[in-house]
Amino acid sequence: MTETPNDIKKGRLSEQEYIENFDEIHPPLNDHEALVEGDRCYYCYDAPCIEACPTGIDIPLFIRQITSRNPEGAAKTIFDENILGGMSARVCPTETLCEEACVRNTGEDQPVKIGLLQRYATDTLMNSKSHPYERDKPNGKKVAIVGGGPAGLSCAHRLSMKGYLVTIFDSKPKLGGLNEYGIAAYKSLNNFAEREAKFVLSLGGIEYKLNKTFGKDITLDDLQQRFDAVFLGLGLSGVNDLSLEGENRDGIEDAVKYIEDIRQTKELSKLPVGRKVIVLGGGMTAVDIAVQIKKLGSEEVTIVYRRGQKDMPASSKEQKNAQNNGVLIRYWSKPSKLLIEQNTVNGVEFEYTEIKDGRLTSTGEKFKLKADMVFRAIGQTLEEDINNFPKVENGKIQVDEEYRTSIPGIWSGGDCVKDGEDLTVSAVEAGKKAAMSIHKKLSL
Repeated sequence: MTETPNDIKKGRLSEQEYIENFDEIHPPLNDHEALVEGDRCYYCYDAPCIEACPTGIDIPLFIRQITSRNPEGAAKTIFDENILGGMSARVCPTETLCEEACVRNTGEDQPVKIGLLQRYATDTLMNSKSHPYERDKPNGKKVAIVGGGPAGLSCAHRLSMKGYLVTIFDSKPKLGGLNEYGIAAYKSLNNFAEREAKFVLSLGGIEYKLNKTFGKDITLDDLQQRFDAVFLGLGLSGVNDLSLEGENRDGIEDAVKYIEDIRQTKELSKLPVGRKVIVLGGGMTAVDIAVQIKKLGSEEVTIVYRRGQKDMPASSKEQKNAQNNGVLIRYWSKPSKLLIEQNTVNGVEFEYTEIKDGRLTSTGEKFKLKADMVFRAIGQTLEEDINNFPKVENGKIQVDEEYRTSIPGIWSGGDCVKDGEDLTVSAVEAGKKAAMSIHKKLSL
């Protein structure tokens, strides 16, 4: 192997350090803690937390059910609106949604810990090995779902409840999509994404075919001929380029792919880690890779974002979590050149930025940062290039308010659609609404 100027190696930490670093970030509530926290809720009549929840969960009701010592009933209230309520409780940015809207969220008080209470309820029911729903009588109609992520699983579950036979096609060896492959490892332990997918499937009426690539192993024309409706929950498999010379050389990595490697590896010590790391981007992917690479033993990790702190897509809570884990965040800077030595990227030249006349512009000043690894985390894009594909705008599928695409009989939802948010809970809502639209159409 040719030596490079980069300091990248495996096994930077002891086995115990890996275990401690990737332990659960937010331990679950026990029975007593859940009762105490639930008692803090005012059970508002016009609860702003419900309005702030993308799936419209009746939050005061499920909290009252917890305090009435009925966590299984609370879980049913949650699952009625969000069948992936367990994962949502772990990864949903509650600090900018329901908890931010909580009336107790004042300077003198703290919001009710809605996310932890939701996890307590859903975990209790899922651990009971029971399923709170039964399928309607089979109606003889079939629906194909491309993509087994949050949108696809949500759509499949809602359609199965209505009596449809659903078949999920996914390109990966496991179901779960973003929940299985794209969430920071310390946010979801013990194969929870896989267990949650099995919980959804346990309703019955849902088949799945893995390692099936859309456009290669399955085609849209074929699905339209074999099924009464098609739902595309493709996610965003492509990673945006920096448009800088040398970005395909050694030393620069896709954050999404590395996060997947962290999630799927059985030995964290086998992953290559740079001593100095730069992460380009400002969203959740940037934070997740930065925190995890630090936990894997990197000494210096720097996130560089082109705008200011308030503009950064990652929430302030996630930014603080990164900083608390030793990650440095530099704002108002954008990459202008990759530094290359011996055919390997070993640093980045940046330009300082500012807002001028309402637009982001360069100030003309530059600085350089050396790095052993540089991660791209500047957003993802739809990677499909398929004949007769639905209309796409700015790299995402166009849909109407019912998630219908430009092609009759084809619906779509989740990250891959125009205005789709990069949130598990939003994808679940899209899948649910699309399922009800499909049911309405096929019931005519």
